[in-house]
Amino acid sequence: MTTDEDRLHGGDEDPYALALRPGRGPVYLRSADGRRIRMPVHRWYARPTMADKTVLERCVGPVLDVGCGPGRLCRELLGRGVLALGVDIAPRAVALTTALGGLALCRSVFDRLPAETGWQTVLLIDGNIGIGGDPRGLLRRCGALIAPTGRLVIEVVCQDVEEFFTARFEDIHGHNGPMFPWARLGLRALHGAAEDLGLRVTDQWMSGRRCFAALAHR
Repeated sequence: MTTDEDRLHGGDEDPYALALRPGRGPVYLRSADGRRIRMPVHRWYARPTMADKTVLERCVGPVLDVGCGPGRLCRELLGRGVLALGVDIAPRAVALTTALGGLALCRSVFDRLPAETGWQTVLLIDGNIGIGGDPRGLLRRCGALIAPTGRLVIEVVCQDVEEFFTARFEDIHGHNGPMFPWARLGLRALHGAAEDLGLRVTDQWMSGRRCFAALAHR
């Protein structure tokens, strides 16, 4: 028998898509050199944390949430009366976001998007500065999405790091998805990338063990 949940989640999916099911357990990034980095799956379905709230309070609408997953941030913003749209390449993530009351498009941030040059806030949270394995290319693209008065709000690694690698998603049962490029960036590296791209860091802060920065056009 096919249930509504089966239709929403699908039956045969990679570990990232399966991780979008509540209660699926931890999912890791397994790098090509064997390192394993735990992904914050526990946050994807939870209510916004105190750290998330420091991001939300800095959001001016309209907001674009890049790599939105199940949409906890864009849904919370809509609940606060702030226009917010999520984008994610995973159809399951978009289906979940909309099923839970959010707005989302199944699209890459590098595809044509609505309201280009008109977003007041673009979010790259939960490690999404790593999308595509090219943070400078991603920042260049996101900088082109925001309005002249807009900002990028980005979560970075708290350590001083700048690394580029290939990885795959892996669950606790050892199931692997396909390889893809990824990156990790700390604050110092973010400052350098922003300087190269005509952006400036206007704010940076920590909340618990998480680190964030806001960027704007120079």
